[in-house]
Amino acid sequence: MGTSAHAKQTVTIAEIAERAGVSPGAVSFALNGRKGVSESTRARILLVADELGWAPGAAAKALTAKKTNSFGLVLARDPRSLGAESFFMQFLAGMESELSPRGYGLLLQVAPDSASELKTLRRWRTTRRVDGVLLVDLHVDDPRAEYFAKHPEFPAVAVADPSAAPGLTTVWTDDAEAMREAVRALAGLGHRRIARIAGLSDLAHTQIRNAAFDDEIHALGCEGTLLRTDYSPEEGARATEQALASEHPPTAFVYDNDIMAIASLAVFSRAGLRVPEDASVIAWDDSLICRYMAPALTTLSHDVVAFGAHATRRLFDVLGGAAPNAFLDSTPRLETRGSTGAAIGM
Repeated sequence: MGTSAHAKQTVTIAEIAERAGVSPGAVSFALNGRKGVSESTRARILLVADELGWAPGAAAKALTAKKTNSFGLVLARDPRSLGAESFFMQFLAGMESELSPRGYGLLLQVAPDSASELKTLRRWRTTRRVDGVLLVDLHVDDPRAEYFAKHPEFPAVAVADPSAAPGLTTVWTDDAEAMREAVRALAGLGHRRIARIAGLSDLAHTQIRNAAFDDEIHALGCEGTLLRTDYSPEEGARATEQALASEHPPTAFVYDNDIMAIASLAVFSRAGLRVPEDASVIAWDDSLICRYMAPALTTLSHDVVAFGAHATRRLFDVLGGAAPNAFLDSTPRLETRGSTGAAIGM
């Protein structure tokens, strides 16, 4: 038994101490959960040990047994876009609807980039800062999904298409079918030139939407334009202006969030174009403001509050020992309002 434990422990205390810039004694205290080092030093040592591939022993198992009664969520987004976009506020409200009745809290952190996001998540796992995490905005070959798949002892749920997080429990929406429905609806109104104003290009769900858009455009014999943005209203407006400046501009636009679609209305007005007479607009996500615009926005709608609640329930299931599985939350449905109409042409 002692030989087996030694074989798994390929990283030495001395190596951890050198990398962390502390003494071997401090490493021993930290790894064994003993007093003698500050909490910040303990966190640094545990993170370094994790990065080096330290195989946890009895001390780490003792840490795992601790309960914090909190879940964690890290968002690698510009804080300004978070303030403008309603999606995450609705998603967080859904999380709270499941957390509060169970006496759980949410630890939320905004990170400047993906590398910082992963570092924070690793620190939370190694120090047992939270009892589990939700992963959002997954990229293709996302290192977060790979990391937590290698650590099944720590509860994690990916809010993503199952293809983006193999080995983890996933809660997802069928964005591909929703995008195809939007293109079919616009083509049914006579639109032959359709623009997609997409979000961040490295996100898995963006690429899924892109592929579905291209497939449906080609299947219907339409002409598609794909423009990329960072989800901000400024970028949404810029992309709309770029599309309108082409020799044969699109007559219909599908936006990856509601705030970009709302920003586009001013662009069309400045160009002397009417919505929907001259340009049809579809927005992804259906925040309350979409219904009170003039005209009211046609949307790809799903209940984001319920989505957040569903993902949180699945995280509680994983915390309780449930095996990894994929759960389809919904397929966003086309909610037709005043911003779409028959193509007249520009």
